[in-house]
Amino acid sequence: MEIKSYKKVKSNLYEITFKDNTKIKLYDDIILKHNLLLTNAITKEELDKIIQDNSYLESYYEALKYLNAKLRTEKEIRKKLKDYSKEAVNYTIERLKSEKYLNDEVYIKAYVNDAINLKLMGPNKILYELKKLGFKESDILNYLNTFNAQVWNEKINNYIKKKINSNHNLSNYMLKQKIIKDLSNKGFYKEDILNVLEEYSFPSENMIYEKEYEKLKNKYQKKYSGNDLENKIKATLYQKGFRK
Repeated sequence: MEIKSYKKVKSNLYEITFKDNTKIKLYDDIILKHNLLLTNAITKEELDKIIQDNSYLESYYEALKYLNAKLRTEKEIRKKLKDYSKEAVNYTIERLKSEKYLNDEVYIKAYVNDAINLKLMGPNKILYELKKLGFKESDILNYLNTFNAQVWNEKINNYIKKKINSNHNLSNYMLKQKIIKDLSNKGFYKEDILNVLEEYSFPSENMIYEKEYEKLKNKYQKKYSGNDLENKIKATLYQKGFRK
């Protein structure tokens, strides 16, 4: 196939036109690699290899653009490059790793540090989320285990204080159950939660009790009266954790 002309499309991409007016776009690195500037004709086999190499490089550049926004995992990059051949993707992954654009250790450390400093996430949740991203459990734990119990207890403490200060309608019993459930769902160890909770003396719930009592009275008095009303209110309050 005889090359007719080169036309620059953008900084590193050229459109190649052949004598039969077919066109392909090649990166300048591929043009140089195959010495296309020094020849006017190539064979079909040579063209197939050129197109393959160009696809590999295109895959690589696409991954670099994707990485430019933030750190990515190998799993995320493979998904992003789903339209490229398996060989092109493997080439891209290996090149990114060799050039340190893809580094499991760096990603894990960044993720764990952000989770600890910016989010309410316990060790179990962090481990779960990183495993979903495709990292090995042993690699995650290698860094996660460098943080001692004080780190997690401080986050638990802060959450408990916040919930106590903002509580306006829960009994102490129900508030404790909610705190345990919330923190467990966020990935903190139940044993750690219970140990920290034991250090707290919860404030009197009298005001909350009276408020809930009046709310229930207004709700039920249209249907109940006398002892029936009182029993209904107390039964509902009991279900809410009030033990008066």
